[in-house]
Amino acid sequence: MIQVSHLTKKYGQNTAVDDISFEVKQGEIVGYLGPNGAGKSTTLKMLVGLLQPTSGEIAVAGYNAETELLELKRHIGYVPEEAQLYEHLTLVEHLQLIGRLYHLEERLIAQKIKELAKLFDMAFQANQRISGFSQGMRQKCIIMSALMHNPDVLFLDEPFTNLDVGTVTLMKTLLQRLAELGKTILYCTHILEVAETLCPRIMIIDAGKLIADAPVEELRQQTNQTALNEIFTQLTDTTGIDEKTEEAIRIVTENTLDA
Repeated sequence: MIQVSHLTKKYGQNTAVDDISFEVKQGEIVGYLGPNGAGKSTTLKMLVGLLQPTSGEIAVAGYNAETELLELKRHIGYVPEEAQLYEHLTLVEHLQLIGRLYHLEERLIAQKIKELAKLFDMAFQANQRISGFSQGMRQKCIIMSALMHNPDVLFLDEPFTNLDVGTVTLMKTLLQRLAELGKTILYCTHILEVAETLCPRIMIIDAGKLIADAPVEELRQQTNQTALNEIFTQLTDTTGIDEKTEEAIRIVTENTLDA
């Protein structure tokens, strides 16, 4: 469902994504992990057609990103790390707009809005303007927008940001059930605890390069580590943590200037 071949994105002399290739099959939930600035969000923006790759090929749901981008977009749902919402619209108006953009029938749009708002505990706010929403409510709005048209493939970039515990629990279960129904999910995060419980397969990107792609159990065997955070630390060569911690303690607790 997702095929990526030799994908590269450069900004001048800086290479944000460096010749990566991978495939995600129908019904898979794959965690795409990496430190801040590793190239995760840049990858997703290319996969959904928001960024033009410097080189490489992308196909999603059988559609080529270069020649069939409009068809590709009809089959995907995208939760970006940072989204711009229409502040002057209400939740209902925003979701109506999304449904119409995907050419859903009006009665189906109304039904989905009512049911999604109830599911995400937003029924009371359904006719309130987005400008008055909290960060968590905005995130729910973005997630509902991505689910409105029953997409075949979901691209999720830190989707649990600002969500309450109950909604995070709901989302984990929902994503697992969607995968069982044949939806393909690429879950981008640096929160390892969530990825460990949700994603049977993990890809790790560091400094633009794909440095690991395997089931979690296989990564445990390769690194001789049990916890995903230990695997991640070993593979990304996160060294000097103890020294940095001691330096941070010194800076925070010092009360006198150096002579």
